[in-house]
Amino acid sequence: MTPREDRHNSHRYAEPLAEGIREDEGVRVVDRIWKIALVSTLFVLLFRQELQRLVLSWGTASESHGILIPAFSLYFIYQVREQLKKTVGRRSYAGLLVMTVSLLGYVFSIYTKFGYPKPLMMIVMLGGIVFLLGGWPIFRLVWLPVFFLIFALKLPGGLHESITIPMRELASSAAAIILNILPGLECEAANVLIHGTYQGQPFDLNVAEACSGMRLLRTFVALGVSMAWLEYRPIVHRIVLLVSTVPIAVFCNMLRVLLTGLIYIFIGPQWAQGTMHALLGMVMLLVAFGLYGGIAWIMNNLFVEEEDEKCEVLVIKKSCEL
Repeated sequence: MTPREDRHNSHRYAEPLAEGIREDEGVRVVDRIWKIALVSTLFVLLFRQELQRLVLSWGTASESHGILIPAFSLYFIYQVREQLKKTVGRRSYAGLLVMTVSLLGYVFSIYTKFGYPKPLMMIVMLGGIVFLLGGWPIFRLVWLPVFFLIFALKLPGGLHESITIPMRELASSAAAIILNILPGLECEAANVLIHGTYQGQPFDLNVAEACSGMRLLRTFVALGVSMAWLEYRPIVHRIVLLVSTVPIAVFCNMLRVLLTGLIYIFIGPQWAQGTMHALLGMVMLLVAFGLYGGIAWIMNNLFVEEEDEKCEVLVIKKSCEL
């Protein structure tokens, strides 16, 4: 056989082989789609009440950030879409065990009338379904997008109160200390209240629950997790960015309470509530993003990976040889 005939035959056999591979990939995609559609329908039917309550809670001011969390989870999955296409899932019955534990926890929550585990078990059930159908090869790619949905849930009342009250007290104390520095002002913090006088006129400021900074804190912790997942960084950088979200959120909320107090005292009480108060919250969100971006910039510019330095030296040496 001549080389030309050999090349001709190789192309003739390669084309059916490529078509077979494409057909297998198509069958695999269709198989995944109908499984996802079926499981999603059953999941919605089982947890329809919890899903309805969750969506309704996103309509409140304190939980409005929750509507963004599923969108972020879908984007995380979109980021690993090529890896998911190339990965062959393996059914794992350990996922069935996780689903059973989730269902038992859900029933227990209904029986004890303790509401928080119900939406939490919904997310655990979702993780169990992924593990059952795809096994570890698929689960290792989507575990964070699944459990990232926890940020969309309301915190239990007791836990929410145990976090917000110290944050409100911290904000009132910090604002009172700074207000005392200003001439003509005398202030004293008492728990979440600020008692003071300005030019002999008394006033009282109450750091309400809406000013606790809890919404900003939860939003920024979710942001820190998403940035650590999406951006390629050394593990130390990711930990620093994640941990920095807490002091940034606390600082911005203290600044918000201070500015609200200044507006209340020097401009008027009517300007420290309503639309102005909400606008100030948006401004603090921008300040928080700026601080977070500044920390990310510092991490990018102060630390250089050793591999980059080695590559630079190698390029210099080659250029010298030339």
